[in-house]
Amino acid sequence: MIRRLAPLALALPLSAAMPTSQEALALAFPGAQLTRKEHVLTEAQAGRVKALAQVDLTGTWTVAYEARRAGTWVGVGFFDTHRVRTLNETLLVAISAEGRILRVEAVAFREPAEYMAKEAWVRQFEGKGLDAQLTLKGFIHPLSGATLTANAMTDAARRCLALHQVLYQEAK
Repeated sequence: MIRRLAPLALALPLSAAMPTSQEALALAFPGAQLTRKEHVLTEAQAGRVKALAQVDLTGTWTVAYEARRAGTWVGVGFFDTHRVRTLNETLLVAISAEGRILRVEAVAFREPAEYMAKEAWVRQFEGKGLDAQLTLKGFIHPLSGATLTANAMTDAARRCLALHQVLYQEAK
């Protein structure tokens, strides 16, 4: 019986080991109170996000999870769903109030497991802000054997940082 189930266990989706959206938010903002807020970008805001991110914007509707501790705003999390190769990945990109990445967490990855980025590689996004060096030719090291994943994650980080800047920093 064990021999028959072993191949099945190896075929289970990798997402079974990934955190849920709520778990990812709790990891990014421990002890914080989270408020879900929907944003519909104006045409001008969408253009600004695209210009800042230097990557395509997937739509004008986005949901942000605002995090507060003891009433003080500490950051915001965005879930970014995008295509990697032929299938989708969803990342939580958690950003501090100052506009720096706190954490990037995959909550869904539909591509084959060998294309998924390792945690050590993903950690290099932490502390990064939106600037010209947030690229695979800059501060982010390439990911051998998973170039499309590396590009998709870097683009998502840039897109979320640009959303943060337009919705939370420039809107003040």
